[in-house]
Amino acid sequence: MSFAKVYLSLRAAAGRALLVGACGLTLAGCDTLSSINPFDKNEAYKPEIVADVPAEEIYNDGLARIQKKDYEGAAKKFDSLDRQYPYSEWSRKGMIMQAYANYEGGLYEEAITASKRYLQQHPNTPDAAYAQYLMASSYYDQIPDITRDQAASERAIAALQDLVQRYPSSEYVADAKKKIQVASDQLAGKEMEVGRFYLQKRNYSGAINRFRNVVSRYQTTRHTEEALQRLTEAYMAMGIVGEAQTAAAVLGHNFPDSPWYKDAYALLTKGGVEPRENSQSWISKAFRGVPQVGQRAG
Repeated sequence: MSFAKVYLSLRAAAGRALLVGACGLTLAGCDTLSSINPFDKNEAYKPEIVADVPAEEIYNDGLARIQKKDYEGAAKKFDSLDRQYPYSEWSRKGMIMQAYANYEGGLYEEAITASKRYLQQHPNTPDAAYAQYLMASSYYDQIPDITRDQAASERAIAALQDLVQRYPSSEYVADAKKKIQVASDQLAGKEMEVGRFYLQKRNYSGAINRFRNVVSRYQTTRHTEEALQRLTEAYMAMGIVGEAQTAAAVLGHNFPDSPWYKDAYALLTKGGVEPRENSQSWISKAFRGVPQVGQRAG
């Protein structure tokens, strides 16, 4: 605190006349800075001086913590690089490593935040694809079972698709495509679960909407066969025979050996009809250009 500030403070507390009459309050008077020092008389104020730690030392310390599986501690070390050496190459390296350390430590939201920050500040660097991959993987690893909300699956697919589109030559694309398939299967599974519930409750319109999502959006998943059979069942229950025939015909064309096709065929013949595709049906249109069963992803 400066002498001027001390003077003003004392004057406000005791009154100007009293202070002037007592000592004059000058550097040479009885009230000197030492007499109003807030610290102990034997304790001199010593400002804390923090020595600069070389960036390389901080970075290597972070790497050592990762090897010890102290991921949270490592993330903090890498974060300090940006604060102590902003706009430097060490700051950039620390940012991507902070995302990695958080991801390895299961701190997914922190990993997502760090990855997004890296992509915002360094979108055209070689590590940008890896930052996108870490962000997408953080969403992916939070995918719950199909009985729960699948928002994480949708975010994972969106982030993984961005990776494939923006960095098509990246080494992470192959794994991203596999994860897209798994996440899509998860979303299709959720739709099937709800659709079966509606079907059981004889809410056929609600069931059809769910099975339609699977057929239209998740055709390469393992749930497509059942979805087509369930559509056959729901349409027959509603008396919409033409759509039921088309669903069964498309099922038989794409999955001729499927047990679901045998069930659909038996259901139709019991009703006195057979599978027959209507090329104008939404089901038929949804499958145009879709790879045949032998070409589908597993």
